[in-house]
Amino acid sequence: MSDVKEPTARTILGDLPSSRLGLANSHDHVFFASPLLPQQELDDELLGEQELAAFTAAGGQSVVQWTPAGLGRRRTALARLSRRTGVHILSATGRHRAVHYPEDARYQTEDALTARFLADLKAKSLPCGLIKIGTGFHHLDDFERLSLHAAAHAQLATGAPIAVHLELGTAGQLVLAELAQLGVPAEGIVLGHLGRNPDSGYLTELAQSGAWLCFDGPSRTNHATDWRLFSVLEELASAGHLPQLLLGGDTTTAAARSVTSGPGMPALLSVTGQRIARLLGTEAWQKISVGNPSRAFALRNR
Repeated sequence: MSDVKEPTARTILGDLPSSRLGLANSHDHVFFASPLLPQQELDDELLGEQELAAFTAAGGQSVVQWTPAGLGRRRTALARLSRRTGVHILSATGRHRAVHYPEDARYQTEDALTARFLADLKAKSLPCGLIKIGTGFHHLDDFERLSLHAAAHAQLATGAPIAVHLELGTAGQLVLAELAQLGVPAEGIVLGHLGRNPDSGYLTELAQSGAWLCFDGPSRTNHATDWRLFSVLEELASAGHLPQLLLGGDTTTAAARSVTSGPGMPALLSVTGQRIARLLGTEAWQKISVGNPSRAFALRNR
């Protein structure tokens, strides 16, 4: 009998084999609220349920919510919606960039942050399954370095992946270097928003590190996020990096939900996913949407 344990993902309802995540939206938000987006809060539970139902109708099975503490992540509501809709939901601990928080909430020690992250990840009820960290445009400030250091401690203690909001897709090398110095393996890092910086050389350099590459927010056709997405994915796949690619919707405003006026979660599968399947083949799409998320969001070092 083999002693090898099946990889595990930590959902809001508890642990399950990561192979059961199925077709996954690797970066999105059921709930989210930031002072940078006034009157666009994702805080309506009924609309959240309707959005998840639309996602399942399009074939979706799992959503990785990158909303950290302090930005309206609503873990109790996430659990209710997971039960009602059958969608597996992973919730994030961690923290975003300083600009998303009031002044008095920005100052915490590395030890305090680490303890908070670990408490979320190890919670008996409503546990978190990833550590979300936000970093700045082409640089890392002291606030962000502190966040990354606490995230590294939590990752090494639990094996939970660190998912990084790269502002406009930049500073990926700086994040990887900072986390590598702290002992975090590249395969424990998910780099987000890379479609916002579709520089082939830069993306290839990040891919060569072994980190996961998440392309998220394909909803604005006049932005590089959309019209360069497919050629970038094709280039990376051709270079052998298909096993590292992830795709997410990153719905951050009420207007972006499909049940209001936006493309929302269903379009990730019914529009973007179908085009990727035509371009790269159905097997490649299965890896990006099913196989890769089951590995990227599994707990390591267990």
